Amino acid sequence: MIYETKTALILRADLAAWQLANIAAFLAGGLAGTRPELMGEPYRDGAGRSYSPLIREPVFVYGATLEELRRTHQRALSRELVPAIYIEPMFKTTNDADNRAAVAAAPADALDLVGLGVHGPRKTVDKVINGLKFLS
Repeated sequence: MIYETKTALILRADLAAWQLANIAAFLAGGLAGTRPELMGEPYRDGAGRSYSPLIREPVFVYGATLEELRRTHQRALSRELVPAIYIEPMFKTTNDADNRAAVAAAPADALDLVGLGVHGPRKTVDKVINGLKFLS
């Protein structure tokens, strides 16, 4: 099935595996939390037990440098997408309030991005992520 929308996570490729997994989880949660249309229906197993719904469409994960992350961020903003972001100083915080304070204290034109999540019309997201390679 081809969806009209696309979801992409762009992660700084030089991070430790635990950091990549953590950032991906935060970004996907942020996108799903603000875009209810991303969520599918709840699951049930053969015994009828309920499970949480998952994001309904594939999530494409790309690796990037800081420069590529900043370029992708600017592309997303210029196309009026509202990205989810994760910046380096957030690794030193332990709660959501401190995360928001870290972002608020960061220079808007020089964010130390380690992760970016975008969701929107497929063609728009394709233009935003143009030139990036899948994370390997």
